[in-house]
Amino acid sequence: MLLTSAARSVSVAQGFSRRAASTIASKYSKAVFGAALAKSPATLNKVATELSSISNAIKTQPEAATFISNPTLSQQEREKGIQSLLSKAEGTGAKKDQASEITKNLLALLSENGRLGETEGVIEGFNELYAEHKGELTVTVTSAAALPKDVLTRLETTLKASQAAQKAKVVKITNKVNPTVLGGLIVDFGDKTIDLSAQSRVTKLNNVLTQSV
Repeated sequence: MLLTSAARSVSVAQGFSRRAASTIASKYSKAVFGAALAKSPATLNKVATELSSISNAIKTQPEAATFISNPTLSQQEREKGIQSLLSKAEGTGAKKDQASEITKNLLALLSENGRLGETEGVIEGFNELYAEHKGELTVTVTSAAALPKDVLTRLETTLKASQAAQKAKVVKITNKVNPTVLGGLIVDFGDKTIDLSAQSRVTKLNNVLTQSV
């Protein structure tokens, strides 16, 4: 299976940096997206819906968040937790629909490879690929505090005039708050990042000072 063969290549030892972990999540994302796309457009849409439900559960239900972040669970506990996540993807009542094999295999592989902690990153990467496939460009603007609406509007106007945005059918802009950026902005779109934060400048200064000592 496409998903299995591609994702097994990232079964590596623990202890990677955040950058490496992001790379690992990206490989799973591409494997899932490729497997779903190769099957059919309907499968791709179904997997996207399922992963969205799982992501929402992780964000809103403490037990789901605790499950994926606990590396000490036994195999039996992990299997039980995966079934719980899959139940979120399947829905309830008349709308209940069995989860796709692709989504099942993804969670099983993440569990087997000790990478359940990467679940949110994998889903985020999949969503980016899915949006790109639909002609959408998602721009994430990270700031130390929520940006005023007028600032977001000006940013949106500027970003929509960019070369990357002009190629997209739809441009979506979201504002994430992260106090550690210390001021300024970090703009992420596609595989590009523009770091205009004060934290970035502080880090560069620290590097220069360290090298000078």
